[in-house]
Amino acid sequence: MLALRTNIHPYYLRMSDQLVSAVTNQLHTVIDPYTDNKITANKGLVSVQADESKLTVSLRRGYPIGLVVAQLAQLIRDSLGKLDVGSRVLEVQISQEIGSHSTQQGAQAVKGIKNIIAVASGKGGVGKSTCSANLALALSSAGAKVGVLDADIYGPSQPRMLGVSGKPEALENKMLLPMLGHGIKIMSIGFLVEEDTPMIWRGPMVTQALEQMLRGTVWNHDGEDIDYLVIDLPPGTGDIQLTMSQKIPVSGAVIVTTPQDIALLDAKKAYKMFEKVEVPVYGIIENMSTHVCTKCGHEESIFGADGAAKMAAEYNLEVLGEIPLEMSIRELADSGTPTVVAQSDSATAEKYKNIAMKICGKLSAKKKDFSGKFPNIVVENS
Repeated sequence: MLALRTNIHPYYLRMSDQLVSAVTNQLHTVIDPYTDNKITANKGLVSVQADESKLTVSLRRGYPIGLVVAQLAQLIRDSLGKLDVGSRVLEVQISQEIGSHSTQQGAQAVKGIKNIIAVASGKGGVGKSTCSANLALALSSAGAKVGVLDADIYGPSQPRMLGVSGKPEALENKMLLPMLGHGIKIMSIGFLVEEDTPMIWRGPMVTQALEQMLRGTVWNHDGEDIDYLVIDLPPGTGDIQLTMSQKIPVSGAVIVTTPQDIALLDAKKAYKMFEKVEVPVYGIIENMSTHVCTKCGHEESIFGADGAAKMAAEYNLEVLGEIPLEMSIRELADSGTPTVVAQSDSATAEKYKNIAMKICGKLSAKKKDFSGKFPNIVVENS
């Protein structure tokens, strides 16, 4: 690089250095809409290079960029449009590097998984499993490696929602290979028992089954670690949730609720549970927010209005998004092709994708976990 620069007139070298400095300072003022932080924070700015004909800005994001790369590039172009770059062509390069982030203390990392996102609700029937499936598919469509763990032992629904049947392959060491559906890896008790077989288990058996599915699955069997494992939790704050908070390294949680007062009462309990075990809650998804009549277009708040907004204001949280009450969401989930894959360009799919980007953006702003990169040190007496 230095040898090339010696052939450039000193005047252009000086002007290029001044431009690089001005561009860098301007980039420090740009806010990433998905992290709510400077776009240069956490080593997000890789380099700024300028020559007589071109200005190149290279950025790195800690979240998947497939859905937002054009938006981010335009953000940079709009900001740098305030500077005089002469006749230089502006080239914006954006890459992604998804790392592992800090979790609650005392929880042992899971091999092959970088980050775990828990999707919870205090009350059943609010559409948590449907949201889990669509959020996982949205993260995958953004360019992330994604897995789903169906932690609802008593009522597993992810095999049906993600259109996957059969039984997982068992290896010689009794580890299981995850099932695959729509490009994501899946594990559920639903693969191990018949669909109509009830799980008549007490708490200890349930929590043991959860840990075996999580740690007894070779998530990186293809050589690729999972960037985000979405765990679809059962409703409530019982044994499985307690196991989650104590033994499973959760990067963060999302609360799903309807606007209904009864659902919000239980959603607040779910939030309080995560608060007590120091698992960050990234926000609230208001499901079944409003219903739009397919005949006349009239919009109606069947389950009440602004419920999630009131809860968010009370606990200083963000409403990540509002998902409408639509027949197609239910029909597509029942058919094994959720909205994000069956109607990828629809307004509802865009809502799921936007929520997913907000979640992984918030997660990327967390402190990184480097524990997996340090070797084990053994001290022996010789």
